[in-house]
Amino acid sequence: MDVRVAGHQVATGESLREHSQRRMAEITEKYFSRSVGANVTFGRGPNNDFTCDIVAPVVQGVVLKASYNAREAQMAFNGAADRIEKQLRRYTNRLKDHKVDDSAQPYVENAAYTIFAGAVPSQSETDQAGHPTIVAETRVDIPDSSVSDAVMLMDLRNTPALMFRNSATGEFNMIYRREDGNIGWVEPHTD
Repeated sequence: MDVRVAGHQVATGESLREHSQRRMAEITEKYFSRSVGANVTFGRGPNNDFTCDIVAPVVQGVVLKASYNAREAQMAFNGAADRIEKQLRRYTNRLKDHKVDDSAQPYVENAAYTIFAGAVPSQSETDQAGHPTIVAETRVDIPDSSVSDAVMLMDLRNTPALMFRNSATGEFNMIYRREDGNIGWVEPHTD
């Protein structure tokens, strides 16, 4: 497994790099040997603590992401690695429950973003609060899956919402994480 350890305005020592590489290798051996690699990035957070961000692509567009803040860099890494391990454990348990579709097309990473400038405000609009910038993603992966698989994908992609094509109905649905921690499900109304 290729583990890249980097520091963003933080020096990463040899022992921290070795510990990060060894722990990520142990996690992938235990739960998911097909994992390709991981990027571990250390940085400085607020209150003079350390942050650790881990991004690990697993398979066919599934990317695990975890972050953690702590007073020590190694503690920050261990917290983020524990979160990655929890995500991988959930993913492998779900894979055991569901058969993986080997005929699925491979994931092609081709994301492009377009940022639209805000419109020139009129006199009445200048009195209102600032307008948010609109960011349009021009190409996204919309998977065909059941609702439970979509929840798993949303958790693994570490996103607050996911649009998917419901395999039971063939309609586009959306799930999202509510503020109370539950999952919301939006299904189109058919007359």
